[in-house]
This record gives sequence, C-alpha cells and structure tokens, in this order.
Amino acid sequence: MFFILLLSGISASTRVYAQNAATTSSASSASEDRSVSLKELPTNILADQKSIWLFPVSLVHAEHIWPTVGVVVATTVFIATDAHSAPPFRNTTNFNGFNDAFSSLNSAAMIAAPPALLYGFGLLHKNSYAQDSALLAAEAVADAFLVDLPFKAITGRRQPVSYFGPGPYTGSFFNGSHNPFHSGGFFSDHAAASMAVATVLAHRYRQHRWVPYVAYGVAGVISFSRITTSNHFPADAFFGGAMGFVIARYAVLPPR
Repeated sequence: MFFILLLSGISASTRVYAQNAATTSSASSASEDRSVSLKELPTNILADQKSIWLFPVSLVHAEHIWPTVGVVVATTVFIATDAHSAPPFRNTTNFNGFNDAFSSLNSAAMIAAPPALLYGFGLLHKNSYAQDSALLAAEAVADAFLVDLPFKAITGRRQPVSYFGPGPYTGSFFNGSHNPFHSGGFFSDHAAASMAVATVLAHRYRQHRWVPYVAYGVAGVISFSRITTSNHFPADAFFGGAMGFVIARYAVLPPR
C-alpha cells in the first residue's frame, strides 16, 4: 500500500509540475538544485565521495557540529541498547506478514521503482525535471552504497538473525562477516537507500506538502522492516537512515 501511494503520488506530482513548469516556485526549485545528466553522473558521484569523506574537515571549522553530535549520541544509545532491543523482534511471529511484504528483495524493489518510474515518465513526456529528479535519487543511492561498503567491511557486525534465544545479543561487532556485500552489518544499506531516495523526492517535490510525508513514511517503514526481519540491529537502521538523509541533502542536492 505504501509503495502504491508513493508511486501514484510522485506521478501525480510530476504531472502537476509539468503543467505548471513556468511558475516561479517551480523554476526556483529547479535552479536551486544540482545539474545532473547520465553523462555527468559518474563525475558527480566522485565529487560527492570526496566531499563525504572530507566531512570531518568541516567539523574542524565548527560546521554542522550539533547535528553531528545528535546523530552520534543517538546512534551510541541505540548501540548500547541493541543487545536487548533486537531479541524481541527475533523471537516473535507477530511481524511475519509484514516481513513477507517488506523482505529484502521487495524493499529493494520499492526503493528502485520510484526513480525508475520518474525517469520513464520524464522520457515519455520530455520532462527534464522528472528525469533529473530520478538521476539525483540514483546518485544519492550510489553514494550511500559506496559509503556503506567500508563501514560493513571494517565493523563486521553480526545479524540478529544469526542469534538464537532471548538474548541479550552481545558481541555483534567484529564478530560477523567482513564481506561488505554480505547481508546485515553496520549500517543498513536498505535504510540508507530508502532515506536517500525519500530525501531527494521530498525536496524536489516539496511544493506538494504531502509528498514529503509519503516519501519519508515509506522510507521509515522500510527502515523499520530491517529490524523486524532481524537483518539489522536498531542502530544499523537508524544510522543508515541518517546517512541516507545527510548524503542526499548535503552532498547530492546542493549545486556545485
């Protein structure tokens, strides 16, 4: 249901935008964002990665300190409580139907479909704004994935699903697979990707007030499903979502 709402909602928003592309608000929205095309995409991603990994430099210059502190503190709290908060989801059947609907494969499809739909719509209707929105979303997902790989390789965190019984599920860090392409780990790529797409769509179609609610709502449900399916601890999902938002909002969308 969330998937259908998002797809239909973004399609409707794109149609409205196409009909009102000459309005001041839409024009300013387009001009504020980064230039993107299929040809520019690889170069943009490389530039994004540079700015992402050099982010600590901005902290030295007293930029973005309080938001960073907030994310670090919240993630630390989640990590400290993960061993006790994950077992209840591992040892219940209450989420079986939900978990089937939001399996890893289904969630990945839900993340990929809106940008694909937008790009197809843009090609069909010669709507460059829709195509750019789709490419920006794809760029944000690629950036989040590239950042996630070293995090998973270094932390090697076990999945809750690898534990049995009531817990607590301790010793998860550095005790699982260090293969970054393995399921689970710190942080959740599904949470990061869903939030990255949601952030781009919520920003690009913010003139429709309900679009951010739907986009972030779907991303939140997908992130939560990573916990209920026991693929990730709560900290993995929270930090992944935070990374997806920050990467999309501050590395991908700003003009260069």
